[in-house]
Amino acid sequence: MAVGAVVAVALVGGCKAQAVDADGKASPPLRASPTETKGAKETKPDGSDAPSGTAGARQTPQRPAPKTVLAPGQRGDQVRELQARLRQIAWFFENPSGTYGTSTSTAVKGFQAKRGLPRTGTTDTVTWQRLLGMTREPTRFELYSGGGIPPSKPDKRCLTGRVLCISKASRTLTWMVDGKAVSTMDVRFGSQYTPTRDGAFTVYWKSRHHVSTLFHTAMPYAMFFSGGQAVHFSSDFAARGYNGASHGCVNVRDEKKIASLFAQVENGDKVVVYKD
Repeated sequence: MAVGAVVAVALVGGCKAQAVDADGKASPPLRASPTETKGAKETKPDGSDAPSGTAGARQTPQRPAPKTVLAPGQRGDQVRELQARLRQIAWFFENPSGTYGTSTSTAVKGFQAKRGLPRTGTTDTVTWQRLLGMTREPTRFELYSGGGIPPSKPDKRCLTGRVLCISKASRTLTWMVDGKAVSTMDVRFGSQYTPTRDGAFTVYWKSRHHVSTLFHTAMPYAMFFSGGQAVHFSSDFAARGYNGASHGCVNVRDEKKIASLFAQVENGDKVVVYKD
């Protein structure tokens, strides 16, 4: 064999083969070229592989996607609160209904776009927190600006006999017979300058087609209980809602309900007007 010739010798025991020269000296191990090591992986301390050159590099954690709080089609008290809060900052112009419809979705989209948020129309956690930071907790009257507040707990004076039980807190009139609610309707009261009197009274006069001699306005289905103050239908209340007030009377805006009530109430029935 010529001097310098390289002879490949296989080592026993499963070891890797090495190149040796004629003198039996081992040649230095071959090194991989740069092109061969491109894309090679390094092993992390935990034993997993990582791309070469990334060992010890810090990874920026990704924020989780916002979660949905409320979405179109939902109903409930939180939807009503969403609408009331949007109304406080002039993004929602209807009375809160508790139903997440098209107008609510449109208002949410506008609110989101104004603040650089994804314009989805769905209320996610980011949108909700931003809205909470810009508004205050809605009052009960704001939540039910269109009416429909659940009736207050009846005054104890309403629990016996036939009573027109009228709560200023919930703005409701509940017709009660022997402690049971027969019907409930939204009502409106006098302003601070012409307040509706609180207390216990009795119906002393009913006038189906009454017209006020003082203000020259129609007072259909009037049931008088204290001086010139009466429970009666109000077309103004039906048209404008709580944007107006009476001159002391208890206004009802649902004509069908008060027509039915008028047919049932008799002179001598109790009327209780209370604040709680």
